[in-house]
Amino acid sequence: MINHQFVVSPEWLFTHLNDSQVVIIDCRFSLADPQLGQNQYQTSHIPGAYYLDLNQDLSSPVAEHGGRHPLPNPNDLADKLAKIGVIYQKTLVVAYDDSRLAFASRLWWLLRYLGHEQVAVLDGGFAGWQMVRLRSPQEAGYPVTDVIPAPKMGTFTPHLNEEKVVDYTYVKNFKDSPDVVLVDSRDGDRYRGEREPTDKIAGHIPGAVNYPWQAVTAASGFLLPQSEQRQRWEKIAPTKEILVYCGSGVTACVNLLSLELAGISTAKLYAGSWSDWISY
Repeated sequence: MINHQFVVSPEWLFTHLNDSQVVIIDCRFSLADPQLGQNQYQTSHIPGAYYLDLNQDLSSPVAEHGGRHPLPNPNDLADKLAKIGVIYQKTLVVAYDDSRLAFASRLWWLLRYLGHEQVAVLDGGFAGWQMVRLRSPQEAGYPVTDVIPAPKMGTFTPHLNEEKVVDYTYVKNFKDSPDVVLVDSRDGDRYRGEREPTDKIAGHIPGAVNYPWQAVTAASGFLLPQSEQRQRWEKIAPTKEILVYCGSGVTACVNLLSLELAGISTAKLYAGSWSDWISY
């Protein structure tokens, strides 16, 4: 079990379902079926959870540059967070999904980019929540519901941490520096250009090394132990600057979470990622 400020267990969350200082956010989403996550949420979710959509809430509209999931307007996201009861730097936000933290980590990173450090991901996600046994092997997992919670009023004024993000120009200018490591978070075959299911061009940014994001968790969706997270990054840990990207700046956030768990807090996100890089 991970013991870290940015991770909570299903057991911990179950005991804090009625905690007024905790806001739960369902981030389930499917790139292949953008309505799936919303439909799943409306059918069944953790009691009290609100829903934020990758396309509608956690990204801006696609433009010529910026990639497939440009960062959302900070004030717009802040307003949405305030309307579900988040109080800046006070409320603990717990994010979950069913995709090995792909979308929950996006919200986790965004909140910290907005200056809100009180955020954690649910280890194991929605599946982990459902598989936990309460008192006997015959009993189902923790409770779920289809009841949509009423809006709450919080207050959220973002204070952007610009040090957490870089753009195309920054990557182009510094990626070949001996003090910089550029990390590609996609699957190995996409990194090598053998398969490209989404973007118009296959391959990777020259000089990038490959650390696939799914290696951060077990197949069950639970995070690997912190000792393994540290071991995973030990080769590049001494590097002065680590820049992380993926296809569109979403799953790279899982690697950024892994780096935090490994004790490396200075890594930055190339938000536009590969889909932005190939637009120039």
